[in-house]
Amino acid sequence: MAYVSQDLKAKLAPAIKAICKKYGVKASLAVGNHSTLVLNVKSGKIDFISDYGDTPEARKDAEKFGIQVNPYHYKSHFDGKSKKFLSEVIPAMNNGNHDNSNIQIDYFDVGWYINVNIGKWNKPYTVE
Repeated sequence: MAYVSQDLKAKLAPAIKAICKKYGVKASLAVGNHSTLVLNVKSGKIDFISDYGDTPEARKDAEKFGIQVNPYHYKSHFDGKSKKFLSEVIPAMNNGNHDNSNIQIDYFDVGWYINVNIGKWNKPYTVE
C-alpha cells in the first residue's frame, strides 16, 4: 500500500530543493492523502508552457489551467530545459521508491505515488 510520511518528505526534500534552486524554480513539496509526494511548481526561469505539447491549443490550455505532469511520459511531452529539469526532479522524488505493479492482473504495489504540478487552475505558473 502506497504511503508517504512527513519524515520521508523531509528526507527527500533537500535533494529536490537543490534541483529546483539549480534551475531557478520556486516550488513547494507536500504530502497528499498520505500516499502521494506532490511538487507544486509556482514560478521560475524555465518556460514550461513553451516547452509543452505539440499544438498551440495544448499550450493555451496549459497556460490557462496549469499542467499535471505525467511522471511516466514527461519525456515525450516536454522539450528543452523543462525536460532536463523533470528528468532530474522526478527520479529524485522516486529515490527509494519501488514499483512491483502488474497491470495485467490488476495488482498495484508502489512505495508511493508522485505528482508534479506546473501552476494551478487558479494561479498559473509565471516565468520570471
